[in-house]
Formats: sequence, C-alpha cells, structure tokens
Amino acid sequence: MSPDQATPAIELRDCAVVVQPDDNVAVVKRELSGGERVRMSDGREIEVTGPVTPGHRFATQDVPEGAYLRQYGQPIGTSLGIALGDPVSPANMSNDVPVVRELPEDLANDPPVYLPESEIATFMGFKRPDGRVGTRNWILIVPTSMCSSTEATQIATLAEFTLWSREQFPNVDGVVAISHARGCGCQDGSTIDLLLRTLSNYADHPNVGGAVLIDLGCEKTNLNAVDRHLRRTGGFGYEKPVAWVSIQDSGGTPAAVQKGLDAVKDMLPKVNSTSRTEQPASELVLGVKCGSSDGFSGISCNPALGRASDQLVRSGGSVIITEIPEFCGAEHVMAHRARDAKVGRDLYAAVDWFKDYAGRFGGVLNENPSPGNVRGGLLNIAIKSLGAIAKAGTTRIESIVSYSEPPQSKGLHVMQGPGYDQESTPGLVGAGANVLVFTTGNGTTIGNAICPVIKLSSNTRTFVRMKSDIDLSAGGIIDGTRSIDEVGQDVYEHILKVASGTPALAEVNKHREFQVWAEWTVSL
Repeated sequence: MSPDQATPAIELRDCAVVVQPDDNVAVVKRELSGGERVRMSDGREIEVTGPVTPGHRFATQDVPEGAYLRQYGQPIGTSLGIALGDPVSPANMSNDVPVVRELPEDLANDPPVYLPESEIATFMGFKRPDGRVGTRNWILIVPTSMCSSTEATQIATLAEFTLWSREQFPNVDGVVAISHARGCGCQDGSTIDLLLRTLSNYADHPNVGGAVLIDLGCEKTNLNAVDRHLRRTGGFGYEKPVAWVSIQDSGGTPAAVQKGLDAVKDMLPKVNSTSRTEQPASELVLGVKCGSSDGFSGISCNPALGRASDQLVRSGGSVIITEIPEFCGAEHVMAHRARDAKVGRDLYAAVDWFKDYAGRFGGVLNENPSPGNVRGGLLNIAIKSLGAIAKAGTTRIESIVSYSEPPQSKGLHVMQGPGYDQESTPGLVGAGANVLVFTTGNGTTIGNAICPVIKLSSNTRTFVRMKSDIDLSAGGIIDGTRSIDEVGQDVYEHILKVASGTPALAEVNKHREFQVWAEWTVSL
C-alpha cells in the first residue's frame, strides 16, 4: 500500500478556508506540517508541499510568476512562481497589487433597505435634552493641555474614591479624566484645532452627564480657547452641568484639585437625576475598530461585525469606520460603495492625504502591519486592508469626515485617522460613537474613557486564553460550528445589551485609554 493510500486526505473544511470561489489560495485553520493531502470542495486532492501555520495560506492552483494571488476575490500579491500546494510567503510572493481607481461619474449606490419601525430593536439609554442618547453617564474631567493633566487625574481619582459610589449615585457611571500629552508647545493651525475639537466633543458627548474643564492658564489651548471653540461650533447641546477651573488663577495644584472636587460634589446629584429609558436602536452610533489582527480576522470577526453594522444601519442608526492606512490596497473596493462619485473621490483623497502625510515623516502605509499581524498571516497591507474593511458591512458610504468630527447624517461613514489603536479609538468617540466593537485576532485589552468597547475575537484559542478581556468570539466560524450570520446576530444583540448598561469587559478591567492624534507625528 502506497503512503498516499495509507493516509486519507483531509477535507478542506477541516483544515482550511477558501474565502471566495475565485480565490487561488486557502487559509489554513490548523497547522499543516507539509505532505498532507487536502480534498477540495470540487473533489480535487492537493498535496501541501511545506509547513503552513494557522492564518497563512497554500496555493490551490499553479500561480505562474507575475500572476496575482487572490483572496476575498481580490489580488493580494504577485506570484514569484508558486506551484499547486505551495505555502505562500514573502519568499514567493511580492506585495505588488493593482489598484484601479476609476469611478463612473454617474456612480450612485442605493440607500439601505430600512427595517419597518416595528422590527427595530430597542435599548435602555440616557436621553439628553438635545435629543441625543448616551449609553453611559459619566462625569468627565477634561484637561485642556498636558499642563493640567496631572491635576485632572487627581480630581477624577479622588472623586471616584471619596465622593462617588454606585450605591449612592446609581445612574452615574463614575468620574474619569482624559489625561493627555497635547495642547502646548505645538504648531498653531490644524494640530490645535484637532485637539480643541476632540476635547470639546468629549465634554459635549451624550455619554457625559457633567464635565469639569481644567487648564494651567497660559497654554495655547486654555479655557478661553476651548470656550471660543465651543461657542463657534454651537456650544453644549443643552444646559449640561459644567465647571471651569484654572490652576494659576486658583493658586496652584492643591487649590485647583479641591476646586475640581467641589465642582464634582455639586454636580453628582444633578447628573444622577437622569435615568435610562427605552430608546430605538436608531439612536446608536457604532464605532468599528480592529487591532492585533490575524489571518482569521477578515474571515470571521470582521464580517460578523459587518453583519451587525448592516443591521444597525438598516435600523436607522449610524456606523463609523476609521483606520485609513488600513484602506490602502482596498480603497477601490470601498470607493465603489460610496453613495456617489464625489464621496468616492473624497475617500481616495483621504487615503492619498495619509500617504503624503506619512511620507513627509519617512513613513509608508505598507509598513502598517505589525509583527503580530504578519505572524498571524497578514503578510502585507493589501491582505490586512481587504479583511479590515469587512467590519463596515455592505451598505453604502454616506460621507468622509475628519478625525473626531461627527457625521451630519445617519448611515455608514468613514473617519480620517490612523490605525494606531490609542488614537483612532478616541477619534471614533469624539466623532459621536456611543458604543464600539473592537475585533482582534491575537488579543488586545484597550478600552475608552467614556465609551464601552466590546471585544470580539477572530478565533476560539484567543478567546479562551484572554476570556477576562474579550467579550465575544467569532471562532465558531473558523471551527465550522457557527455561521457569519449567527455570530453577527450575537454581536448585534450584545451591542444592545452593553448599550443598556451591561459593562463591557474593558470597563470591568478599568481600561479608560485616551490619546489624541497629532498630525505632526506619524501614527499608522
């Protein structure tokens, strides 16, 4: 009996995934050592010629030198000479891919097919007097610059441990500061405008029931600058409890901290007087984000999140996606989803702006994938981007907005911003997101100061290993026990649950990260 006859072939579904019918690679679900025969869905048997680790690929047909390898139905690289069954690696694939940017002038994608009102789900949220709805009710301490960040942290920490308790103020989620390292010693213009917009939008956010703004007094982004910005942009949407503290005018750190604590003590009862009421899902603004992705992210967690995104948009809600460097190599796919040619060109312009911006500092968008990404199978930016955009579902793109800029309509929107988690996540919240879903392959822990961040893993192994940090798993899609639609429905239902007050694990673990993107530093 020959060795081939002695060892039966492995069914494709048990070891790998072919994402689209016209792909010429299969993504491996479990490690193959080489020599295994894989029976494809069309009955062919392919011998894998070398080791392939989970998330990486082997060729399902000969791919001659100069031909494109395809995944997601799109080119992901150029073959340097790959035979049937060969593992795909940087040694036999270049990163060259075609991006054809032509858009028809009459491009027009249909609006979403909206659900009947009777089918729109509800959640329990904080309805604000200006009509917006929060999923949380924080008291926020806002330092206008790095020069007041220490005092802001002290106010929040002391207030949360000495003034606030869940038992006494059950409708208040706590007291938190958004300490940061921006605001002075920087160029005038867009850098300061971006910081003022972000800080103002956080103070005015529907997840914030009251705010204390604190400055040193002499910085570029002092209280007067924030006040001018708020007045120019319409100010607070309603008479929110707000206090203003200046360290220099107060006489120094101890006096300013005490003044901030007194302000928190005064506003706690008023903030607590707001309670949750039933609200339609159309009041949700979902930020979608990914980090520490792997080769399964674009196959499981991202498309599952995309199903939830579609359901929210069809319910009349909003979705915001960012990480412009992770559109590179897939921007043509997204541009053709724009509501019209202008929005499509705006998307191309956003990608080109980022390429130019990174280039001025010696950066290139192709360097976005991290070592963990590459180890997990995301060999280049095209593979990473084609999987990353799945988070945004399938509905049309309504507009492209600036970092931390709220969209002016419902539906799906793209926000300019980096892929860097610590900066892009706060930008989504500044743009109005009142709940986030963050997909991850290798596992990540990031949260946000005022917005719940739900973690969704791409695979079961990571979910089990980091079960104290990751809320949901899409690993069943890879394991073959769940469909994308089933996991997508789980994600949507969990979004509603968390929006209603159930804490995301990042909140349980006190992850309250905040940082503001600065255009004079390169963050990919």
